Amino acid sequence: MMTNLFSTFDPATSIKLSMNWSSSLLCTLLIPMSYWKMNNRIMVMYKNMKNTLHNEFKMLMGSQMKGMTMMMTSLFMMILINNLMGLLPYIFTSSSHLAFSLTLALPMWVSLMMFGWLNKTNSMFAHLIPVGTPPALMPFMVLIETTSNIIRPGSLAVRLMANMIAGHLLMSLLGNNLMSSNLMMPVIIMIQASLMMFETAVSVIQAYVFSVLSTLYSSEIK
Repeated sequence: MMTNLFSTFDPATSIKLSMNWSSSLLCTLLIPMSYWKMNNRIMVMYKNMKNTLHNEFKMLMGSQMKGMTMMMTSLFMMILINNLMGLLPYIFTSSSHLAFSLTLALPMWVSLMMFGWLNKTNSMFAHLIPVGTPPALMPFMVLIETTSNIIRPGSLAVRLMANMIAGHLLMSLLGNNLMSSNLMMPVIIMIQASLMMFETAVSVIQAYVFSVLSTLYSSEIK
């Protein structure tokens, strides 16, 4: 029984023991499949996806940062699995919380900024002023570029969290009104099925957007 609309996103549903956050670790159960003698269809699909992402991230990062492609691919797979598991009944959607998304975005952004400013200081200063900026606008461009760099981890985290919450709230609202009218039940079920397909696409897109934007941010350190 839900006490309010947002109670589905409450991680503390049990006073003694809450197993909600354990859903983020369920993806590790897929690891033993890599030791099979013959690849099953799941591993074939996973390897094809991994090779495609590796080639795309390598193209975006360039030759200097190509060693980070595996980290970005792993980041994509982790977010994707958590997003898709959140669509299943009675499984906690960990990616709908800032505690999950900000934990992924903030340490990566801080490590990239520290590496860039300590090892490539001149290049990082050059990024603050785009080519062709008039001298009168240079101080303002430095402030604007600095602000945009600072809010990058927050924008990544909030984008993932907000998109995962929005679809779940719509499905929760329709689910609460499912038994209110027998005449409207077929219509609501059709809308719920359409929303489920839409949310599946959103789960894949948001994992891809998060990893691609992280790749683009890291590619600026040259």
